[in-house]
Amino acid sequence: MSLAVTAEQEDLRVAVRRFLDTRSPLSRTRELMELPVPHDGRVWRAMATELGVHGIGVPEEHGGAGVDVQTLAHVFEETGRVLLPGPLLATLGLAVPLLLASGDGDAQARHLPGITAGDTVATVGWLAPGAAWDSVGGAAAAVRASGIGWVITGRVALVLDGLAADLCLVVADTPAGPSVFAVDTMGPGVDRQRVPALDPTRGLAEITLDGAPCALVGEQGAGRALLGAALDQACVLLASEMVGAAQACLDTAVTYAKQREQFGRPIGSFQAIKHKCAEVLVEIEGARSCARYAAWACGAVPDEVPVVAGLAKAAAAEAFFRAAAENLQIHGGIGFTWEHDAHLFLKRAKACQVLFGDTRAFRLRLADQLGL
Repeated sequence: MSLAVTAEQEDLRVAVRRFLDTRSPLSRTRELMELPVPHDGRVWRAMATELGVHGIGVPEEHGGAGVDVQTLAHVFEETGRVLLPGPLLATLGLAVPLLLASGDGDAQARHLPGITAGDTVATVGWLAPGAAWDSVGGAAAAVRASGIGWVITGRVALVLDGLAADLCLVVADTPAGPSVFAVDTMGPGVDRQRVPALDPTRGLAEITLDGAPCALVGEQGAGRALLGAALDQACVLLASEMVGAAQACLDTAVTYAKQREQFGRPIGSFQAIKHKCAEVLVEIEGARSCARYAAWACGAVPDEVPVVAGLAKAAAAEAFFRAAAENLQIHGGIGFTWEHDAHLFLKRAKACQVLFGDTRAFRLRLADQLGL
């Protein structure tokens, strides 16, 4: 086992950071979060065509590179540093893993090439309004209709980047149990509404389906297993994203502490500030180790992923929130203003804490898995 960054992965990190610094810095994030759909289609397609990001985890037969999740996790660390708006997590963290886990060659051939090329934005919806993140079923129901195949009806809540998506993989009830269906979000019987969120850089939507045509993905009754596999990988990539964002918070805080003077000396020379930064660094390094191990496990020991994915997500969420909160405190009064970026990281950190389930829920699930 090796968690060391390879030369190829480091080159990818450098390329992604250079691209984001030029094409999607935090100033651009601020512009996008004011839009109904916080998504820059040009950046999305450029990341696919110029960097090949979208195809990293996609098999070669569908136009991808067929590389492991460990490499993709490094990309998410870099996107976390700039709070990249857009459907990267929804598409590469949820939709692609679900399609791959389905084993449905037809569905993969239909959707993966478009995702790889940057032409298709995909997401996954499974929650009924008011349901907990770990609930499956009850949001929608699919039935066969003569002459047109499957149709789906229901209301799916908290769909990540649902307004930007061209394709939504919906987990719906069938006589055989929860199953996955591909829905064209621009097709008939589909209505999408924006859901206001604490984090304005991550879009959420509610999708209402009224007899919308759809296509079965995988086998009937396999929805729970497929969603579980997708959520595990999403948690791993989200953990990597949070580690990158937490590191950005620490870097910003340290830079400011070296520049800001009080009582004739930089505030970074005071022991209280030193301790804050040192403790945040220790938390980030622990979270980074968890996230990188979980990303490695996705390819090397998949049986461990259901355990380590939740651990990585919980550790990264705690580290990110601590880093964002301390960054704001170190900046003092200016950190609380709308003009400063510190509050954007704090909002993303708080939202990430509860995304896919809060830290307490993941720790309880881990205890159950370990038989504690």
